[in-house]
This record gives sequence, C-alpha cells and structure tokens, in this order.
Amino acid sequence: MSNFAIYSMGTLLVAGGLAWAAFKLGAAPVWITIGVIIITGLGIMSAVSKTRQKEKSDTDK
Repeated sequence: MSNFAIYSMGTLLVAGGLAWAAFKLGAAPVWITIGVIIITGLGIMSAVSKTRQKEKSDTDK
C-alpha cells in the first residue's frame, strides 16, 4: 500500500471521527459537511506534499 493511500485513509478516519463527534454534540449537518470537506482537502494536500517524488534537475547529476 502506498504512503499516499495510508495518509488518505488516516485523513478519512479523522474526518469521520470528528463528524461523528460533531453530530453527537448537535451540530447542524451543513456545518459537519463543510468541516469534513475542509479536513479532507487539508489531508489530501498534506498527503501529496509528503509523498510526492522530488524532481531531479540538471544540476543534480
């Protein structure tokens, strides 16, 4: 399994847990959805930045 997939699964687990907690606390579903979208976006950005391969330049020989 790739590191990106592991980061993504972790992000979804955190987003799901926070959404469940917000639901139990009585938050409106629209705010829960907005929060999950934001957390998922941040997780994807983090996963891409942590797992992307560095490009070799002409000076890296």
